[in-house]
Amino acid sequence: MVRIRLRRVGSRNQASYRVVVADKEKARDGRFIEIVGHYNPRTEPSTVVFKDDRIFYWLSVGAQPSDAVEGLFKQTGLMERYERFKAGEDVEALVEEAEEVYKTRVTDPRTKSH
Repeated sequence: MVRIRLRRVGSRNQASYRVVVADKEKARDGRFIEIVGHYNPRTEPSTVVFKDDRIFYWLSVGAQPSDAVEGLFKQTGLMERYERFKAGEDVEALVEEAEEVYKTRVTDPRTKSH
Protein backbone atom coordinates (compact mmCIF):
# COMPACT_ATOMS: atom_id res chain seq x y z
CA MET A 1 0.00 0.00 0.00
CA VAL A 2 1.18 3.53 -0.78
CA ARG A 3 1.23 6.07 2.08
CA ILE A 4 1.69 9.82 2.28
CA ARG A 5 3.91 10.33 5.30
CA LEU A 6 6.65 12.39 6.93
CA ARG A 7 10.35 11.81 6.26
CA ARG A 8 12.70 13.34 8.84
CA VAL A 9 15.50 15.59 7.59
CA GLY A 10 17.86 17.92 9.41
CA SER A 11 20.53 17.41 12.00
CA ARG A 12 20.09 16.25 15.57
CA ASN A 13 17.71 18.51 17.53
CA GLN A 14 17.02 20.48 14.31
CA ALA A 15 14.31 18.30 12.79
CA SER A 16 12.19 19.29 9.84
CA TYR A 17 10.23 16.97 7.60
CA ARG A 18 9.52 16.28 3.96
CA VAL A 19 6.07 15.02 3.08
CA VAL A 20 6.65 12.05 0.77
CA VAL A 21 4.71 9.36 -1.03
CA ALA A 22 6.26 5.99 -0.15
CA ASP A 23 5.47 2.32 0.06
CA LYS A 24 4.19 1.38 3.51
CA GLU A 25 6.87 -1.30 3.91
CA LYS A 26 9.85 1.05 3.39
CA ALA A 27 11.77 2.59 6.29
CA ARG A 28 10.81 6.04 7.58
CA ASP A 29 13.84 7.69 5.94
CA GLY A 30 14.18 5.07 3.21
CA ARG A 31 13.21 4.96 -0.42
CA PHE A 32 10.25 7.06 -1.52
CA ILE A 33 8.31 7.71 -4.74
CA GLU A 34 7.83 11.49 -4.70
CA ILE A 35 8.26 14.54 -2.47
CA VAL A 36 4.92 16.38 -2.21
CA GLY A 37 5.66 19.01 0.43
CA HIS A 38 7.57 20.01 3.53
CA TYR A 39 6.84 20.76 7.18
CA ASN A 40 8.98 22.66 9.67
CA PRO A 41 7.56 22.57 13.21
CA ARG A 42 10.41 24.74 14.56
CA THR A 43 9.14 28.01 13.10
CA GLU A 44 6.45 30.06 14.80
CA PRO A 45 3.86 29.28 13.45
CA SER A 46 5.03 26.06 11.86
CA THR A 47 5.77 26.14 8.12
CA VAL A 48 3.63 23.77 6.04
CA VAL A 49 3.72 23.72 2.21
CA PHE A 50 2.15 21.09 -0.04
CA LYS A 51 1.98 20.45 -3.77
CA ASP A 52 -1.80 20.17 -3.73
CA ASP A 53 -2.22 18.94 -7.32
CA ARG A 54 0.16 16.00 -6.73
CA ILE A 55 -1.45 15.16 -3.40
CA PHE A 56 -4.89 15.17 -5.06
CA TYR A 57 -3.53 12.76 -7.68
CA TRP A 58 -2.07 10.37 -5.10
CA LEU A 59 -5.20 10.45 -2.94
CA SER A 60 -7.34 9.75 -6.02
CA VAL A 61 -5.30 6.64 -6.90
CA GLY A 62 -5.61 5.23 -3.38
CA ALA A 63 -2.68 6.54 -1.31
CA GLN A 64 -3.48 6.77 2.41
CA PRO A 65 -2.14 9.64 4.56
CA SER A 66 -0.50 8.79 7.88
CA ASP A 67 -2.12 10.13 11.05
CA ALA A 68 0.43 12.96 11.35
CA VAL A 69 0.01 13.98 7.71
CA GLU A 70 -3.76 13.81 7.97
CA GLY A 71 -3.56 16.27 10.85
CA LEU A 72 -1.46 18.62 8.71
CA PHE A 73 -3.98 18.28 5.86
CA LYS A 74 -6.79 19.31 8.20
CA GLN A 75 -4.73 22.18 9.63
CA THR A 76 -4.17 23.67 6.16
CA GLY A 77 -7.65 22.86 4.82
CA LEU A 78 -6.33 20.47 2.18
CA MET A 79 -8.93 17.78 2.91
CA GLU A 80 -11.77 20.25 2.29
CA ARG A 81 -10.16 21.27 -1.01
CA TYR A 82 -9.78 17.58 -1.91
CA GLU A 83 -13.50 16.99 -1.27
CA ARG A 84 -14.28 19.91 -3.59
CA PHE A 85 -11.86 18.43 -6.18
CA LYS A 86 -13.74 15.11 -6.03
CA ALA A 87 -17.01 17.00 -6.49
CA GLY A 88 -15.69 18.35 -9.80
CA GLU A 89 -14.14 21.72 -9.00
CA ASP A 90 -11.22 22.84 -11.18
CA VAL A 91 -7.79 21.82 -9.82
CA GLU A 92 -6.09 25.07 -10.94
CA ALA A 93 -8.53 27.17 -8.91
CA LEU A 94 -7.97 24.97 -5.87
CA VAL A 95 -4.18 25.20 -6.23
CA GLU A 96 -4.37 29.01 -6.46
CA GLU A 97 -6.51 29.06 -3.31
CA ALA A 98 -3.97 26.84 -1.54
CA GLU A 99 -1.07 29.12 -2.51
CA GLU A 100 -2.91 32.02 -0.89
CA VAL A 101 -3.39 29.96 2.29
CA TYR A 102 0.32 29.12 2.40
CA LYS A 103 1.33 32.78 1.79
CA THR A 104 -0.94 34.19 4.50
CA ARG A 105 0.61 32.03 7.22
CA VAL A 106 2.88 34.60 8.84
CA THR A 107 6.25 33.30 9.99
CA ASP A 108 9.06 34.96 11.87
CA PRO A 109 11.66 35.89 9.19
CA ARG A 110 14.50 34.88 11.52
CA THR A 111 13.29 31.26 11.56
CA LYS A 112 11.79 30.95 8.09
CA SER A 113 13.27 27.97 6.29
CA HIS A 114 12.93 28.98 2.63
